[in-house]
Amino acid sequence: MRAQCCVVGGGPAGMMAGLLLARQGVEVIVLEKHADFLRDFRGDTVHPSTLEVIAELGWIEEFLGLPHTRMPEVSVNMGGKDVTFADFSRLRVRCPYIAFMPQWDVLDFLAGKAAAFPSFRLLRRARVTELRTERGRVTGVLADTEDGPVEVRADLVIGADGRHSTVRARADLTPVSDSPPMDVLWFHLPRRAPDRVPFFQGGKGALISIDRGDYWQIAYAIPAAAFGELKTAGLEAFRERVAGLAPALRDRVHQLDWEAVHHLTVRVDRLSRWHRPGLLCIGDAAHAMSPAGGVGINLAVQDAVATANLLGPLLAGGGVPGEAELARVQSRRERAARVTQAFQLRILRGLYPKDLGDDTTQHVPPIFTAFRTLPPLRHLMGRFIGMGARPEHIAA
Repeated sequence: MRAQCCVVGGGPAGMMAGLLLARQGVEVIVLEKHADFLRDFRGDTVHPSTLEVIAELGWIEEFLGLPHTRMPEVSVNMGGKDVTFADFSRLRVRCPYIAFMPQWDVLDFLAGKAAAFPSFRLLRRARVTELRTERGRVTGVLADTEDGPVEVRADLVIGADGRHSTVRARADLTPVSDSPPMDVLWFHLPRRAPDRVPFFQGGKGALISIDRGDYWQIAYAIPAAAFGELKTAGLEAFRERVAGLAPALRDRVHQLDWEAVHHLTVRVDRLSRWHRPGLLCIGDAAHAMSPAGGVGINLAVQDAVATANLLGPLLAGGGVPGEAELARVQSRRERAARVTQAFQLRILRGLYPKDLGDDTTQHVPPIFTAFRTLPPLRHLMGRFIGMGARPEHIAA
């Protein structure tokens, strides 16, 4: 197959990049290794920055017609005290809130919009295994499909295949890792109308609870690499930990078993170089984020918007991006990724347990005292989390 651009990975970065390039008339093939987008416990937070991009494309009313819940501020409960950590209400955008929406609905929406452009093609069940190179330049990829191997030739390959990227591994692009403060256990519990559960609750561990209408999607943060120790302590001890942080759910924690718990090993890393001739990595393939703040999806979308803005006109005109053009994308987006990772790993570190016996209410980050006494800081944090360190907009 032949395309001007081959995007590897149909996640938020890949689908948005493919959509925006096809919108400019660029011939795009997106390769997605799964048959659909129905995978649970993926990032489901759509921040104001991403909602603004969708609004700029003219689709916001249709998008918000999908099932979702809204959060205009982020509150943290530490030791029985609620602290507003980020307030989005004063953002000068059309949607000053975080929308919680299943990621499969977001990706299905983007795929449906992209399909309207004749230069766009999405291949599902296409697992990329190798890069094709000629004279030191990436010229395409080889993928396994249900119908056998497929080779896609392209002027540009975009690696958007996530934190375990095959593309960056095959390109010998090695990430630099930071030490994340926690791992995360994801699970569901039924929701009932009278439930009152804080979004973030600190204590013996840290519990993040997302209202999904008829159930709670819950993330339980534990120290990095402590899952084995937690399982050794037993299922009843784990249930009691959850009930201690969310007493309203005590009457249903007995439904939890280890098969229902999804263990996410948190990985925070970044590439020092996002590109090589003919190839560009974006999103988690370039900078894997921690779940803190739910910013990963939105950074990935901003990477995609910047890529389309900077490289789309060249590709649409029949040109081939060189190293200088690819470096411009990294130069524009790298600082935002670094600043966000530093925020996740350092400023928020005190919110998460140091060991399984640690009570996080005993070491609340000093910044939370400032949030109680200086409300303007909440608005600044709302802008940082909601819009990112460098918001991107659809180019005219």
